[in-house]
Amino acid sequence: AYAAYRKAVEQHGLDTPSSESASDLPQADDLKIGDIGPVLVASGNGVELKPMTFGWPAPRPKASPVFNFKSDGRSFKDSRRCVIVLSGFFEFVGTKYPKAKYRFALKASPLMGIAGLWSEADDGSLSFTMLTTAPGPDIEPYHDRQVCVLAPEDWSAWLFLTRPEAELLKPL
Repeated sequence: AYAAYRKAVEQHGLDTPSSESASDLPQADDLKIGDIGPVLVASGNGVELKPMTFGWPAPRPKASPVFNFKSDGRSFKDSRRCVIVLSGFFEFVGTKYPKAKYRFALKASPLMGIAGLWSEADDGSLSFTMLTTAPGPDIEPYHDRQVCVLAPEDWSAWLFLTRPEAELLKPL
């Protein structure tokens, strides 16, 4: 919810545009590849929410959009970093449709972020992808990878790289 987001950014000293409102962080039960979602990006010395398409455009014809990007062994110092703001994420298990759907959330916070990267196409459209890493013990029974979860206190460190990437891009 927007109130929890506002509390998190204010509590951690992040300045946001005065024009930002609840409509910039719409509530959704789920966000699928190709949907538009709110993404937190650095803006000057502060941050702002921008609507972006989930999934980078396919890198070649007939390929799928890039919605997960492995973080292992990579540096994102010169990349466009973002935080995908959410209350939880899902893992799907099984081989037959419909797969079992499991929701994961942080115990200590109503919000979390996923470390991500964003890009801008020639036509000005914006898109994002989520960074992944090896799974932690909570995720390992469900999937062989996990998204790089950021607690609200780590959002600024990821956006402005004020701490080593290895401290931020790790399993839960």
